Amino acid sequence: MKYTQNILDKIEKVIEESGYVIRYERGTFQSGYCILQERKVVVLNKFFQTEGRINTLIDLMPQLNISFDALTHESQKMYEEVMSVVK
Repeated sequence: MKYTQNILDKIEKVIEESGYVIRYERGTFQSGYCILQERKVVVLNKFFQTEGRINTLIDLMPQLNISFDALTHESQKMYEEVMSVVK
């Protein structure tokens, strides 16, 4: 998988279609995801480069509650591709 802005956008779209909000914040924290006040929020360090953002989102995807059937066809293909990399 290439580390391009286009790939990052597609991975973000998969996560957003599953009801998560992706936020880029600054600070000294571990990237990850959390639920704030019943909202699904993925928080990433805003200083990460594209490759770091992609790797972090790929690492998180198995932990997220993603409904495959609710995704668009394009997002389903991206989700399958990401999950094949994780296994």
